Parts: sequence; C-alpha cells; structure tokens
Amino acid sequence: MINELFLNPLHVINIGLSSFADSIRDAGGKVTHLDWRPPAGGNHDTGLNLATIINHPLVENANKVAFTRFLNAQPVLCGVGIARNVIPDLGDRTLLHAGPPIKWSQMCGPMKGAIVGAILFEGWAKTHQEAETYAASGKVKYAPCHHYSAVGPMAGIISPSMPVWIVENKDNGQKAFSNLNEGLGKVLRFGANDSTVLDRLKWMAEVLAPALDSALRYLGGIELRPIIAQALHMGDECHNRNSAASALLLKKIAPALLRVDTPKEDTAAIFDFITSNDHFFLNISMAACKATLDAAHNVKGSSLITAMTRNGVEFGVRMSGTGDTWFTAPAPMVDGLFFPGYTKADAAPDMGDSAITETAGIGGFAMGGAPAIVQFVGGTPKDAIAYTLEMFHITQGINGGYTSPALNFSGLPAGIDARKVVDSGIQPVINTGIAHREAGIGQIGAGVTRAPMDCFIEAVNALAQIVAKLE
Repeated sequence: MINELFLNPLHVINIGLSSFADSIRDAGGKVTHLDWRPPAGGNHDTGLNLATIINHPLVENANKVAFTRFLNAQPVLCGVGIARNVIPDLGDRTLLHAGPPIKWSQMCGPMKGAIVGAILFEGWAKTHQEAETYAASGKVKYAPCHHYSAVGPMAGIISPSMPVWIVENKDNGQKAFSNLNEGLGKVLRFGANDSTVLDRLKWMAEVLAPALDSALRYLGGIELRPIIAQALHMGDECHNRNSAASALLLKKIAPALLRVDTPKEDTAAIFDFITSNDHFFLNISMAACKATLDAAHNVKGSSLITAMTRNGVEFGVRMSGTGDTWFTAPAPMVDGLFFPGYTKADAAPDMGDSAITETAGIGGFAMGGAPAIVQFVGGTPKDAIAYTLEMFHITQGINGGYTSPALNFSGLPAGIDARKVVDSGIQPVINTGIAHREAGIGQIGAGVTRAPMDCFIEAVNALAQIVAKLE
C-alpha cells in the first residue's frame, strides 16, 4: 500500500517548520504549508489552562456581557478641565504616566525628561537639577494614567495643573480623561522640557483649555463615535493618522469658538494651533477608546483585554475578568521608518498609552482602511490590509459602528480575546511613533510592533485559576 501511495501524485500538507515544505517544493512536489504554532508557544501548563477556558460557558457568557457593553458605549466629548479639579482623587503631588506601574529609578530617558518638565511646570522646583532631585526624593507619587481613568501618549505625563479632555460614556456615566496634544517638535510627551515647552503648556492651560471648554459646553458636547467612523472612511486609523478626524472636530467646534467670550487674538491663536497639528484629535481618540473599554472592564470571567500600554521599559495588559491586575513583559522595540540621521540604535523601546486605540479595534487594527499610513510606518497598502484581516482571528467580534471601505464596508475586528491570542500565536498589531532613547530629542520615526505574547499567557493562566474557583 505504501509503495502504491508513492507511485501516485502527492500533494503534501506540511504543518510546522516551513523548511520541510521548501524541501518538498524544491524536489518538484506539491505542498501546502500551514502556518501553525502550538498554543502558548508549546508551554504545557498554559496549554492545559487554556483548554479549561476555551468554550467554557462562564467565560463565553462573560464575554458576551463585556463585548455588549463595549459596543453600547457612547463616548461624548463634554469638556476640558484642569486635572486636579476633574480627575477624582488626584493628589497635589501626583504625576500620572503612561504604561504599567514603574519607579522613577527604572524609567526611560523620555519619561524622566517629561517628569522633570512637569515638575518645573508645576513650580515644585526652579531648575532642572532641582527638579531631578525632587523627582527622586520620594515626595512625588507616580501612578499609571490608567489607574485614574486616564490615558496619555508617549510619556503620557499628566500633572495636577494640566488641562485634560473630559469624555463621558453616556451609556453608563463613566468618564475618561486625556491630556491635550501639544503638536510636533519639542514637546513634553517626548521628554522635552525647555522654556518653549513650558510656555506652550502654560498657554494651553490658561488660554486654549478655557476656550475649548466654553465651546464644548455651548455645543452641549460632541459625540465622538460618528467622528471616528467618518474619519475611518477618510483614510485615518485614529492612532498615527488623525488628519481627517482633527479636521472634522474643528468643523464641529469652530462656530462655537467664534461665539464664546474669547478675545479675538486668542481665538486666532487657537485656530492656528489646531490647524497646524494633524495629531490634535489623537488624545481625544484615546480618551474615547478608554471610556469605551472601561465599560467592558471588571466582568467576572471575561477574557476580553481592556488595556494595552507601555512605559518604555515594560508592556502591560489588563483583562476584564482579572480586574486591576497588570500582566507585563519587556517593552518591544519598534520596526519601522526612521527620520534622516537616526537608526534603531537611537530608539527607546515602545512607549505610551496610545495602544488603547488598538485595544478598542482601531489604530493598527484599522490600517487596512488607512493605506497612506504605510508611508509613515513602513510596508505597503497590501500589508496594511493583511494586518486588519489577521486581527479577526484574535477578536471576539465585529464592531459594526466602525467600518472599512477597503473591506467592502465590513465592520472592524474588535474585542481582543486573550484566549485566542494564546491559542493562535497571533500577537495584536500596534502602529506607533518611535521616541529617541534620550530625553528631549523627540520623535525619530514610526513603525509597527506587536504586543508581547507573555502578557497574554500570564492573563490566561490567571483567568483559568479564577474560573476554577467560580465553578
């Protein structure tokens, strides 16, 4: 029988190492290679834990609840306020940062630079040296933005006197916050802290924020899902490309800015500031995603990921069914395009809360409908579509509210399921800016990276233990 088998034409299905398929192909045989990897990277214990929660009724029901809350969220931009006045329980000597928890001594260069700038902005020190000493003195409390329902790009620093966007989920009344985008060049989020940075922050707090707040209150708030949905049809993915979304926001708010009681010169400066910054909407997009995902958080037994974030040292994820526990791994480096004069050797590891956009199913998950993004992060339009299609394999469902023309107006993949990540070996894709490893130099490129698998393996192991106790 075996001899007869080899006398007939063969079409081999190869599972495992692709080199086996190459050998068959080189010998003139027909072969189909399946890109299969063992669950959990072959880790025996995690594989067993994963098996106990795959198709588990408790987990499946919890995911339906969490995903429904996610889809039902209605984020509305309702105002701008000073952080200490609007973020609950924010202490007078508290600085919020991007990523999971981290100590001053462990922080990367850009984050330390941003903290020095925030201390100078607050007036807690008068010189850079005094600010560095104060930062290390133990007098400052450092906490993740996520611990205060907030998010911030890159270093993500929010200090008590800084203005923040206020986004409310009208479906449940929960609020989320984000700082205001400073624009490009020397900015605090990349660790710059000279007088130009501090003067800009002061103007944003004293002029820009009150005018924006008055305009938003005049309008009664701005619904954000329609803006994001329309921007996705106009070539944005609302993480690294926000040109359309920023323009749509300005279109909404401009008439109100002209009607509120703001001096003419200040109004002109505000228009100049917004129109010169294509990333102006980014922080609003992030707050909208945060409010949406917080609605799905703390559902017992759910494997839905509700936060992905990084601080330039560690990457952290939170999962709905495991509460406020962080699952961490070393922050990855970013593969991408670098500005002239810079290379990967100059780059800091991945950082920022902006991966909240991917967690919510836009950003890297929506690259298929934003082909121009590849000119910024590398690759081809075909690659961008492939990224989006791949994410359907690790998500709980489709967000019909956010559709993509490139996919025949199909809804986008949404609701990262930690079980599917570990089972498939497919890591969530993230497109992101690249910061210089030293403070103050700023952005040196942009590219694509993946969330570390170890975070999801830890999450699955933790959820399996919780589910076992709930049974």
